[in-house]
Amino acid sequence: MTAQDSAVILHGKNSREDGTMGFLDNLLGGNGGQAASVMGVASDLFDKVGGVQGLVQVLQQHGLGDQVQSWVGTGSNQPVSGSALGDTLDKAGLGSVVQEAAGKLGVDPNTLLGHLSDLLPAAVDHLTPNGQVPESTSSSGGLDLGALAGLASKFLSR
Repeated sequence: MTAQDSAVILHGKNSREDGTMGFLDNLLGGNGGQAASVMGVASDLFDKVGGVQGLVQVLQQHGLGDQVQSWVGTGSNQPVSGSALGDTLDKAGLGSVVQEAAGKLGVDPNTLLGHLSDLLPAAVDHLTPNGQVPESTSSSGGLDLGALAGLASKFLSR
């Protein structure tokens, strides 16, 4: 994540002309801290694997192939449970990202995985328009944090 991405998250500043507000500005209300936490973990996962392309590849290779393909495709998204996501991340050597974040946040890792299992399908779906995984050109793979912030808020407000 770049310093500019961090500024968007922390301060709500966004130079995009489409009027998208920053992450925390989109998260007014009781779930702001929780949504920010889940978004941070999702961002860490994207960063560790090289963006959406890397995350799709890792999840497919380690047991979530059918589900991830549905997220990328143009049809409906197959759900994934928090436990299945956790098992897959463990197999891929990424379980520590969730464990460390849960420890820092003082939340149960399974709760965090449950929220990630809601967010990631929608995020991958949103970031793969027309059923195509974008080529990664940076560590964040062109990750649109503003778009994902809205998704995080939507899922955490349930």
